[in-house]
Amino acid sequence: MSHPPGALTGRGAVVTGASRGIGLATARALAAAGARVVMLARTKRQLHERAAAIGADVVAIACDVTDATAVDSAAREAHIVLGGAPDILVNNAGAFVLAGIDRMETAEFERTIAVNLIAPFHLIRAFSPGMRERGVGHIVTIGSIADRVAFPENGAYAASKFGLRALHEVMRAELRGTGVRATLVSPGPVDTSMWDPIAPETRAGFTPRSAMLTADAVADAVLYVVTRPAAVNIDELRLSRA
Repeated sequence: MSHPPGALTGRGAVVTGASRGIGLATARALAAAGARVVMLARTKRQLHERAAAIGADVVAIACDVTDATAVDSAAREAHIVLGGAPDILVNNAGAFVLAGIDRMETAEFERTIAVNLIAPFHLIRAFSPGMRERGVGHIVTIGSIADRVAFPENGAYAASKFGLRALHEVMRAELRGTGVRATLVSPGPVDTSMWDPIAPETRAGFTPRSAMLTADAVADAVLYVVTRPAAVNIDELRLSRA
C-alpha cells in the first residue's frame, strides 16, 4: 500500500509484543511514518537493541503485559514519554500453542488466554481513558483467522482470539461517537518465529511458511487503517495471502 510520507508526524504510538514479528514490523512502519513509538515486550535486552536500531525517536519499555501492575507502570512511563495518552495503541502481543484439548496443559491454556485476551484488556484499560478525554485515538487489535475459524489443536488459541474479537466489538460499540477509533486486523498465517518449534512444512494441513503472509504486510495494513481520515473507522480488516 502507498502511504503519504510523514503521515504520522507528531503522533505517539504504543505497540505490544514489539521485540519481534508483527510487533517489530509495526513499530518500524509507524516510526517510518513519523510517529514517536513506545515498544513494549518482556525481553528487555532484545527490545532495547531493536528499538535502538529503528531510531532515536523510539523508546523501549520492558513489560510483562499479562501483569496488570506492570502494565500500569509502563503506561505511566509511556504517558511521560509521549506527553499524554498515545494516539495509537496496537495490541499485538500473542502466544500460540498447539495441542488437543484433552492433552493440553492447564498452564498452557491459561497463559494463552492471559497473553491474547487479558493483556489487551489491561492495555485498553490503561490508555483508552486518556484517548476518550482528548477525543482522539485509535486502538488496533491484531486478531487472526482463528478468531472466526476453529482448527484442531487450537483450543486455547481460538478461545483467546474469538474472545478478543468479542472484546473488540464491545469496545467499538462503546467508543462509537467519542472520536476514538477501534480496528480489528485479522491476518491468516504469518511467517514469524512463532512457527519455529512447529515446522508447519512437515505437518499435513498446515500452510508452509513460504506461502504465509509476511510481518511487514500486516504492519502495512496497520499503517493503512491508522492513516485514514478521522471520520472513517475501519471496523475490521481481514488479510490473506494472494
